[in-house]
Order: sequence, then structure tokens, then C-alpha cells
Amino acid sequence: MGRAFEYRKARKMKRWGHMARVFTKIGKEIEMAVKASGSDPSSNTRLRILIQNAKAENMPKENIERAIKRATDKDAADYKEMIYEGYGPHGVAFLVETATDNTNRTVASVRMYFNKCGGTLGNSGSVAFMFEHKCVFKFKPVAEFDPEEMELEMIDLGVDEFFAEDGEVTVSAPYESFGAIQKWIEDNGHELVSGEGVRIPTDTKELSAEQRADVEKLQERLEEDDDVVNVYTTMAEAEDEDEE
Repeated sequence: MGRAFEYRKARKMKRWGHMARVFTKIGKEIEMAVKASGSDPSSNTRLRILIQNAKAENMPKENIERAIKRATDKDAADYKEMIYEGYGPHGVAFLVETATDNTNRTVASVRMYFNKCGGTLGNSGSVAFMFEHKCVFKFKPVAEFDPEEMELEMIDLGVDEFFAEDGEVTVSAPYESFGAIQKWIEDNGHELVSGEGVRIPTDTKELSAEQRADVEKLQERLEEDDDVVNVYTTMAEAEDEDEE
């Protein structure tokens, strides 16, 4: 399986241990999508994909409905997507995606986490170049299909990794292909399971167990913050995690 799939799998295994925070963050993304383009999934592509992502994470239907309803309230918070970059312990690069209604609060919190854990918050662009921005889609083909023919067709859309197993297809591509791939999946009647953006380090740092603990301390502090949506690092996955 391709690098994007393995990286995504390792991250999801970690996230499953923190479902309440995952639900909170998906709910916030749903609110932003509704505020941007309305509450009707049939006409709001981003909302439609987020609802599928929420279902893929086993988020209860009532949680999804509450997030949509909150966004239509005139007093609802106005969230903005912000990205923060920096270096953690042992020279590991960090890229932190947030959704916040108070950027002053968020940047102060992120800076505090870096400082307390032996890291440094950097300027925009200081580490972003160390990560590839990719999109990953999972879908169920509408009927019997030829994997080789489908793969060739999707290569024209920008897909660089294609994996078919147990009646499901997972593909990855540069993030710029997100809209084209999503449209192709829906136009061809396939059932979209999930679609998301991920940032994959172009190079990773091997660390000792003690060094990993230092980096993971910062990573956990960041992930526990309600404003933080995703945390990406250049730390290599531990061997035992790769084998799971």
C-alpha cells in the first residue's frame, strides 16, 4: 500500500483513542462549511464530504445535526482556519492546523505549548515545505469494475496512489486534485465513504524512545486543544506502530 495510505492509517489509529475530540473538531469543520455555503448537503460539496467523514468516524447522527443547526444560529461563532508552524524537541518539524474564533487565544496557546515542551513557534512557511499536501478519498464503486481501467482513468485526474480491496477503493493525489476527484466519484455514481486532506512529511527523523516521548508530549498538548484540528510532524513512526 502507498505511503499516503500508511501514514493516514497510523494517524487514524491514534485518533480512535480520542473520539470525543475528533467529534468536536469535525463538528467545527461542519459549522465552517455551513456558514460558507449553506446547510443543504446537496448544494454544499464541502458539507456533503464532511458528513461522510463524520459517518466514517462513527460520529452520531444527532451530533452532525447539532453542528449544522449551530452554524445557522445568528450568534454562532465565526471560525477561521489558521496554520501554525514550528520546531519541537530534537529538531522535529511541526505543522498545526487549527479552526478558531479567536486567533489571539489560539496563537498564544500554541506558542505556550511549544515553549513549555522545548520547541519554538516559527513563521509562516518555515516548515510547510517539508510536507506534501495530499487528498485521500475512499469510495465504494457502484458496480463490478476493472481496477486497472479505473486506475488509468483516475491517473488523468492526478491520482498517484490507487488501492482496491474488499469492494472499496482508496486513492491519493496532490491536494489540488481534490475537487476533480470528488466530482468524478459522484458523477460516476460511486458511493463516497470519506475524503480529506493530509500533510505527509517528505522526510522523517528517526528518534530514540526517550526522544519520541519528548516530541509526543508536545504533540499531545497540541491535540488536546479544542482549537487544533490536525497536528503533523516529521517524526518517523515507531517500528512497532508500523507493524500494527
